[in-house]
Amino acid sequence: MANSQKLVMPEDIRKQLIKKHYAIVGNHSAIQICSWTKKAIKGQGVCYKEQFYGIDCHRCAQISPAAVWCPNNCIYCWRPMEFMKYKEMTPEMVDPPDEIIEGIIEARKKLLSGLHAHKDLDPNRWPEALEPNHFAISLSGEPTMYPRLDEMIHLLRKRESMKSIFIVTNGQFPEALEKLMKNDALPTQLYLSMNAPDRELFHKINNPVLPDAWERFHKTLELMSKMKTRRVIRITLIKGYNDKEEYIPGYAEQIRKSNADFVEVKAYMYLGYSMRRLNAENMPKHEEVKAFGDKLAEYLEYEYVDEAVRSRIVLYKNPKSVYPLKITSVVAQPIK
Repeated sequence: MANSQKLVMPEDIRKQLIKKHYAIVGNHSAIQICSWTKKAIKGQGVCYKEQFYGIDCHRCAQISPAAVWCPNNCIYCWRPMEFMKYKEMTPEMVDPPDEIIEGIIEARKKLLSGLHAHKDLDPNRWPEALEPNHFAISLSGEPTMYPRLDEMIHLLRKRESMKSIFIVTNGQFPEALEKLMKNDALPTQLYLSMNAPDRELFHKINNPVLPDAWERFHKTLELMSKMKTRRVIRITLIKGYNDKEEYIPGYAEQIRKSNADFVEVKAYMYLGYSMRRLNAENMPKHEEVKAFGDKLAEYLEYEYVDEAVRSRIVLYKNPKSVYPLKITSVVAQPIK
């Protein structure tokens, strides 16, 4: 098949992402080392996902098989949304998952190599850090656009070291999630980004390309209620946009539809490319996030679990959830 038929990242965007410390893998995938992973390797703290769920922050691979392709143009996205385009990805167009995984692991080692001589390096964590056991398929773009995602998850599960696989989705491709369900390829934990209580705000904040975006999102909510894996709703609060107390019933209605196991209420952070679209004043304080989250949890009858002040995020749990807080297996295991 001619190369022109393959989905290839434009060269100018590739160069710009490399300058931003991404490693580009193959034609359309990418990895970047999270600042928390670097901190964890140096013994300087861990991310809220380790605090909340027990993932290994120092062994995290934050990746995307659709690095610059997304159907939404969210105003709060700190990734380079300006590079994003929407383009249908077919199996014939994309790199095979085994090549992506191996390329990701090698690229990650190279990105981490500069830490080896760091004065604060944790000697016990460094050898472990080189072999990732957590894949966060969430770096940039929309991962469910990658049509061989089910194969990728099966391959990751087979790796002896693998402990957990997270996917973050905007919910625009429910058919892709249906495929994961049908092929027994759900991740350890599925995140759905929620940032609006109604259709009007949904379009204002997400700027979706697809005309039926709101309907697609609600189809995903319905699917989540049937998924036999850990399900998380992540609400990003943007001060002055979607943080009014009157919006709580709208959020609650959607969360109930999903039957989510956990809800994370998180502050918008004034970082990266989002600084071109929003202001520092749009970043709520941690106490404001918690006040909103507590009211939402009370309305939903969810339970407060934990919070990470540095990340301005609060976690709540559905008391009817069958899943433990801490992850015990790459395939989500209910409480026995």
